[in-house]
Amino acid sequence: MQTSTKLSSNAKLNFAYIILVSLVAASGGLLFGFDTAIISGTIHYIRPYFQLDEYCLGWAVSCILIGCMAGAAAAGKMCDAWGRKKTLLLCGFLFAITGLGTGLADTFSVFVFFRIAGGLAVGIAAMAAPMYIAETVPASIRGRMVSLYQLAIVSGILLAYLSNYLLADTGENNWRWMFASQSFPSLLFFAAMFFVPESPRWLMKKERKKEAENILAKLGGEEYSRAETAAIEESFHHEHNEKLSDLWHPSFRPLVWMGIMVAVFQQITGINAILYYAPEIIKKTGVNNENALLQTIGIGIISFLFTFVSIWLIDKAGRKILLLAGCAAMGFSLLGVAACFHFQYFENYVVLFFLLVYIAAFSATMGCVAWVILSEIFPNRIRGLALSVSTLVLWIADFAASFAFPVLNAQLGVETALSIFAGFCALYWIYVKRVIPETKGSTLEELEKKLTQTFKLPQDAKHYD
Repeated sequence: MQTSTKLSSNAKLNFAYIILVSLVAASGGLLFGFDTAIISGTIHYIRPYFQLDEYCLGWAVSCILIGCMAGAAAAGKMCDAWGRKKTLLLCGFLFAITGLGTGLADTFSVFVFFRIAGGLAVGIAAMAAPMYIAETVPASIRGRMVSLYQLAIVSGILLAYLSNYLLADTGENNWRWMFASQSFPSLLFFAAMFFVPESPRWLMKKERKKEAENILAKLGGEEYSRAETAAIEESFHHEHNEKLSDLWHPSFRPLVWMGIMVAVFQQITGINAILYYAPEIIKKTGVNNENALLQTIGIGIISFLFTFVSIWLIDKAGRKILLLAGCAAMGFSLLGVAACFHFQYFENYVVLFFLLVYIAAFSATMGCVAWVILSEIFPNRIRGLALSVSTLVLWIADFAASFAFPVLNAQLGVETALSIFAGFCALYWIYVKRVIPETKGSTLEELEKKLTQTFKLPQDAKHYD
């Protein structure tokens, strides 16, 4: 297998084509970020329109995550049955329809229905897009290319914040325009997906070897195609139809648990609670709604810029060191915001400063690394199903954090809610230090062997027979 690695890194890669394919697929993340973050600017308007208390407000914000869970649960089977490309095409269509539906909602029930339906697209895209990129691009640049998905997410978040600010003065229907505005980028993504190939690993799995070879040759040349095809065939040598119960076999259980922990900690360290409720947190420092929306754009800009730091470092420094640094910086910055609220110190934009440090740390580390690790650690034959389970758990954790935040905020105060998130940052630092292996620089097939040896897993698939 070492031959495959050498060829993967030394082949004459078609970087223009690789980047084009990765950018198009990663654009599903832009819609993901836009759809989930657009709610932040509408809270000030939908709360009186639908007459929402803290619990209903939490439901309005987090109900999208019910759809995300359902989408994540279905995504693995959809990706395996239809292919990664057709699944992403469906996501683009759903994003467009649900954005319009949410904007046109006249009752809270209709609003919630379309938010949940939009969550289906988010949940599917969150699994399908990084998996498609990881299965398509060469190992030597896989981390950076999968990181484009996180860059697209934060780009979508920034566009949502900017859209909220620009549409805030468009009258009583401003929140409707905010939601409906996602339809335009959704249709662009849908059209662009027609111009990228299917995942070569999925094609190999479906015994469409010649198509896979042609795609791999276009990515890195004939020699690269031959080496990668041989490696993929070897990994599928004992292929069979996976069942959910297979994930808990000793051959896979430690890796599945690792994926679950990576997914859970990415959310319970507070990121989406901060992104969804950033304007409300900032308004508690004494600024008006317009100023809060403007400061939120700053959060989006920092998130966008520091994602490039992750793209730059992830294949150089590695995944593990970035996670450790991110946990530490995020925890300390959350404690800084909590201290400001505890002592009621809101001068000199210090709260905004700590929020920006938190966002920068997440974007430069955990934001990208989590998706990269989840796309890497599972063997080829269970990747779709294991990613589906991990992504489902991610959305459950996101729902719990997002629904609980306004309630904790009302009952215990901002400082307590953020201190809880900081505590989870500390727990994650310990887990990463003790458990998470380094995965940079290896092909997916080499990682499968390496992780099997690291966790002393059974290497023969005959135990399924």
